[in-house]
Amino acid sequence: MMNPKKILMSRVLMWLPLAVGLTGCAGSVTEEREEAQIQSQVEEQGGGVAGGINPNQAGQEELLVLPHLDSVLVEGILERRPFLSMRELNAFLSESLGEEQRAELYVQLFVPMNLNTTAEEDFLLVPGVGPRLAHEFEEYRPYQAMAQFRREIGKYVDEEEVARLEQYVFVPINLNTASDEEILTIPGVGSRLLHEFKEYRPYDSIEQFRREIGKYVSEDEVSRLERYVTL
Repeated sequence: MMNPKKILMSRVLMWLPLAVGLTGCAGSVTEEREEAQIQSQVEEQGGGVAGGINPNQAGQEELLVLPHLDSVLVEGILERRPFLSMRELNAFLSESLGEEQRAELYVQLFVPMNLNTTAEEDFLLVPGVGPRLAHEFEEYRPYQAMAQFRREIGKYVDEEEVARLEQYVFVPINLNTASDEEILTIPGVGSRLLHEFKEYRPYDSIEQFRREIGKYVSEDEVSRLERYVTL
């Protein structure tokens, strides 16, 4: 009969290569798992902008209940996103929907507009905004924060209307100084991606942001997120 010590030693030697192999790949497995978790969280954030639905995050079921959207249009939205501007979404939907239909739809479905870069005429796509108010949106550039928008546009409409208009616009946040709360206002950003945004501070360039965040989400998603940040 074999000596018990020899049996134990042979088993240790048999399992040692496997253990080493598992240790060697643990880092890559962990990284892949983290990337998958972040991507999943981005997808699970849903379509929320305050009071509305962002077509770049909304699920099929969310879109199908909106006015004037049928299965064909919803499929087209899902295939073409991310829409990097409201102009892009409007161009697609105008092929199938009339102006009044789109106006009714945009009360609930909207790609948030950058207050500092959006063309004045594009602000007319914001529900309830006419030429005069669109001009005022543009008049006070550059906006440093949403508080400035509230103060300036509050000269022309009441507080409740300012809050409604705020649903459709945003001011890019500074990657190196933004608070957690500010970063989490970006549609699709949750706690895991918040961590990665902060992990690579200080950012020297937008190219660095693209490179680092591109480790966790797709190139299209990086392009969408990039709209909401600045240096």
